[in-house]
Order: sequence, then C-alpha cells, then structure tokens
Amino acid sequence: MNFELVASLGPVLMLACVALALFAGFVKGTVGFALPMIMISGLASFLPPDVALAGLIVPAVVANLWQALRNGIVAAMASARVHWRFLAVLLGFIAASAQLVTVLPASVLFLILGIPVSTFALIQLIGWRPRIDARNRRPVEIGSGALAGFLGGISGVWGPPFVLYLTALNTPKAEQMRVQGVVYSAGAIMLALAHIKSGVLTAPSVTLSSLLLIPALVGLYIGFLVQDRMDQDKFRKMTLLVLIVAGLNLIRRGIMG
Repeated sequence: MNFELVASLGPVLMLACVALALFAGFVKGTVGFALPMIMISGLASFLPPDVALAGLIVPAVVANLWQALRNGIVAAMASARVHWRFLAVLLGFIAASAQLVTVLPASVLFLILGIPVSTFALIQLIGWRPRIDARNRRPVEIGSGALAGFLGGISGVWGPPFVLYLTALNTPKAEQMRVQGVVYSAGAIMLALAHIKSGVLTAPSVTLSSLLLIPALVGLYIGFLVQDRMDQDKFRKMTLLVLIVAGLNLIRRGIMG
C-alpha cells in the first residue's frame, strides 16, 4: 500500500474521512442507497474531486456486494435478470463517461455532482412519486440507465435515477433493497475498472479508499440493524435533508470556485 496521500491529509482530515465513511455506510444500510452521494459530497468539500471520487470506490464495491447478497445469490441473480437492460446500459455509460473526469474542470464537476444530489433529494422529500405505464417501461428503463451511467462515471453517483425508476414501478421494499445492491455492485466494479484506465484510481488513492472500507462496513452493519427495527420513513426524510445541504454546498463551490 502507498500511504503518501493518507499521510499528506493529516489526522484531522483523515478523521473527517473516516466519519463520513461511517455515516455513509449507516445511511446505506438503513435506506439502501446514498453511500456514494454522501461520501462524494463530504470528501469533495476538502479534497480534489478526483481524489474524493477515488476514495469512495472500494467502500462502494464491498458495501453493495454485501447488500446484494444479503438474501442469497439465487435471489440476487433473479433480480439481475429482471433489470438486465438497465444494468447493461448503466455499465456502458459508466465506462464511457468515466474518461471525462480528467478533462472537465473542477467547477463543472462540482455542479454535475451537486445539482443531481440536491434535486433528487428535494423531489423525494416533497413526496413526488412518478408512475410508469407498462407500455413505456422499456424506454424509461433505458433512459434512466443512460442518465445514471453518465452521472456515475463522472461522479461515482448513479443511484438517484435508479431509485426514482424503482419507486415508479412500485417495487416492494425487500426487492428494491436487493436489486439496488445488485445494480450498484455491478456499477461500482465497472467504475473501479474505468478509473484504473482514466488514472483517477492510483496506488495512493486506493490506499485511502481501502482504509475507508472498515468504517463504511461498520456503519452499514449498524444501518442494517436500524432498517429492521426503526421507522424507515422518518429516518429517510432526515437523510434527504442532509443530502440537500450537501448538494447545495457542492453547487456553491461550483459557482463560486
């Protein structure tokens, strides 16, 4: 492992990274998504966008695999078969758009990250629930996958379009949690491979990301316990408020530099 990046952060910033990973894992365990959104929003507040993106990749891969396989591999494979079109389009767009990270200026990246995060959270908070007619399912599925993949390759965040899509399909809670894990796992693995090629994922950034895995998994485990015992709707509203604040902060940085 290369600890050069970790050492340059110092104890205060490293502690902030660990706290963000713990909180992001906790939220994901409770509501099934938002680990990348929370980590990228928080890390990008004091790290360069490419380093912040690299930092979330290892926790995202492992946490999503855990979520996907929580009900067993057979159930996970069944969920993947149902949503294979979305998955295929998502992976293709992640691979393509990931190469833009080193080309786009930092201010544009902050806006690309901040606008979807805050918009998605606000839409969910005010209670808008779209419905998809069976005749329109395929084009909506493909369009949602393309949008999610484009945002995911650049920012590491591809959850919002997929969550909206699943909500519009009235997906049962257990199935929604499982299929989110399946799709996000595949997306996170593709993101890692794409950013090895783009140069974002380097030995120092992999070391940072690997160190953040432990607090993320601790938070995920606690979140799973909360999901089984607590009123999820109330906690989800609190989470959305946090995401709105985080997204607005990124928009501020994108506009003001």
